Amino acid sequence: MPSSSLASPPDVELRPDRPALLRVDAPGDTPSWAAEHREALRALVTEHGALVVRGLGLRDPDTVGAVFARLAGELMTEREAFAPREAHGPGLYSSTPWPANQPMCMHHELSYPLQVPGLMLFACLTAPEQDGATAVADAEEVLRALPTGLTERFEREGWLLTRSYNDEIGASLAESFGTADRAGIERYCRANAIDFTWLADGSLRTEQRRSAVVRHPVTGRRCWFNQIAFLNEWTLAPEVREYLVDLYGPDGLPFNTRYGDGSPIGEDVVQLLNSTYEAHTRRAPWQAGDLLLVDNIRTAHSREPFTGERQVLVGMGEPVRLADALPTPEASER
Repeated sequence: MPSSSLASPPDVELRPDRPALLRVDAPGDTPSWAAEHREALRALVTEHGALVVRGLGLRDPDTVGAVFARLAGELMTEREAFAPREAHGPGLYSSTPWPANQPMCMHHELSYPLQVPGLMLFACLTAPEQDGATAVADAEEVLRALPTGLTERFEREGWLLTRSYNDEIGASLAESFGTADRAGIERYCRANAIDFTWLADGSLRTEQRRSAVVRHPVTGRRCWFNQIAFLNEWTLAPEVREYLVDLYGPDGLPFNTRYGDGSPIGEDVVQLLNSTYEAHTRRAPWQAGDLLLVDNIRTAHSREPFTGERQVLVGMGEPVRLADALPTPEASER
C-alpha cells in the first residue's frame, strides 16, 4: 500500500528482474519530504544498490534540483565528460545525448576521474512511449560471474582509457576540463594522473590508467567498477566504428579502452562483458515523476532504446576518492 512513511519494510517491492521500488503518496512539499526521509532512502540504496521512488510527481527542473540537493547535498560539477549535456541548474543535467534507437550499455558514471560520484540521482519528467528504461546491474554479482582469469588480469593491470579530443564528436576541452586554457588543462591532467600529448594540429590526446576492481567505501566489498566495455570501440555499432576508424584512424578514436599494459581488448572480451551485464540486468519502465537513486560504486546503469519523447534529469552527488582507484605501481610498470 502506498505510504508517505518509510518505516515499514513492506513498502519496498522486491522482484529479481527489477530494482527495489518504493511507492509513496505525492507530498505537497516534495523537497521537504526528501529532506525528512533522506536517511531512510539512503539506507535503502545502501541495502539494495538502487531504488525507484514512485509517486513523488516530479514535473519540473526546479523541484528536481531541490529534491536532489536535499538528498545528496551539493551536487557535483561534471568533469571529464565524454559527451556534452544541457545544464538545468548547478549540478543538474540532462541525460547524456545518445541516439534513441541505440542502447547505452552498462557503465558506472565517471569511473575514470580520481574523484567519482558515490550517488547517482535520476528524475523522469517525461516518460517515453515505449522502453527507454534506466536499467541497473549489481557490480558485485557481475564481478563474481566474470571469468576469474579475466578479472585477475584487470585487477592486476587496471584498464587504460585513451581519448582524442576533436571539434566534431564528444565533449569539448572546456566541457571536459572546465577550461579551454592549455596551461589550465595541463594542471588538471597532472593533478589527476592523466598523461597528455598536444598534437601538431593543436588537438589533445590523453591516457589514464585506472583500477577495474575497487572496494566499496562503505561495505568494503569488491566491485567491478569501470567503463571498459562502455567506452570501447567494439561496443559501438559496426557502421559507427568503421566510420570513426576511417575518419580518425585506429589510434585516434575519440575514446577507447585497453588493458592496463596498453594491449588491445578483443571484441570477444567486450561482448562477454556486455552479455554478463545483460544477464544481471534489472529494469523498470519509467513513469513520469519517478525518482531513481543509484549507488554508483556498487551498481552499474544503462539506457535502453526508446520511442517517443524522453526527458530524464541527472545529478551526481556524494563525491568519493576511492583508496584503490589507481592500480599498484608494479602493475603500472608492466
